[in-house]
Amino acid sequence: MSRLRPEAGILPPVASPIAQQASFGERLRALRQARKMTLQQASKETGVAQSTLSKMENNQLSPTFNLMQKLAVGLGIDMPQLFAPVHEARISGRRSVTRKQQGREHLTATYEHELLATELDSKRMVPFKSRVRARNLDEFGGWVRHEGEELLLVLEGDVLVYTEEYEPLPLSEGDSTYFDSTMGHAVVSVSKDDALVLWVCVAQ
Repeated sequence: MSRLRPEAGILPPVASPIAQQASFGERLRALRQARKMTLQQASKETGVAQSTLSKMENNQLSPTFNLMQKLAVGLGIDMPQLFAPVHEARISGRRSVTRKQQGREHLTATYEHELLATELDSKRMVPFKSRVRARNLDEFGGWVRHEGEELLLVLEGDVLVYTEEYEPLPLSEGDSTYFDSTMGHAVVSVSKDDALVLWVCVAQ
């Protein structure tokens, strides 16, 4: 993530740990072996032909959405785990607790950020809450953009999410959106009071 530009409301960069990169096939094989399944057993549990499993593990076949659903159900995992980086089997034991309104304050011209879990270094994600003060796209002086992807969840009020590739997106309390952070974006409040949102950013 790029350095903070107060006029754009971007957060400072956070170091990202180096994760072992693995192909889909390597991840699938690691998940199967972690469950001590043979290809034959995995085929029985997932309903996917053994030959198809072998081709996927050897990166000779790209999985369809239907196949990924079967794999997730049969292996007893959530689908996103099929795409998670492969790490050595170890428990880091890291934990962070941020009490209500006890995060680190970071003010910009358009947002009042409350940074969460600030005592942890090299986080895989950057979580923070923001009070959205902007009421008009012109207040940003240009698009906000940075490396990675992010999730936005509305905690209070109503917002309008502007992105350079899509029509403005209205979101209300409980609604969320996930998008590519390199795409120009900005969020404004459209409710009576300033909206409160939760952001989770992941650097690539």
